Amino acid sequence: MTDEDWMWHALRLAQRAEQQGEVPVGAVLVRDDYCIAEGWNQPIQLHDPTAHAEMQVLRKAGSAIENYRLIDTTLYVTLEPCVMCMGAIAHARVKRLVFGAYDPKRGAVCHALQLSDAPFLNHKIDWLGGVLQANCAELLTDFFKARR
Repeated sequence: MTDEDWMWHALRLAQRAEQQGEVPVGAVLVRDDYCIAEGWNQPIQLHDPTAHAEMQVLRKAGSAIENYRLIDTTLYVTLEPCVMCMGAIAHARVKRLVFGAYDPKRGAVCHALQLSDAPFLNHKIDWLGGVLQANCAELLTDFFKARR
């Protein structure tokens, strides 16, 4: 499957978050073209500020493979990760990150903090942003318009 195929999968998961009243962000962790784990935002439902889509996936994947190090994996997420999620992604040793919409205000890959290039992190993450950007951004924009 291509990056776009996996991002479509993440978008479907983001729609699931939206149906639950959560900010519509979805994520999928893949190794060797196999989905290890998937998740979506659930902080409201779970009463957990750390229950971002990325964190959900990392937790599920660690349990699935019985290892907190997620070597040689690719994480697909519909929104540029925040600082919390980027820290967890680095600690998990995710090899590659692919995201859809950019987050100029809170994004920690290439915007607010640019943690993808931080010299103090002991793991370098290859990343690609803007995959299905218009679709991912539209879902978020429509969600927040409806909430206002």
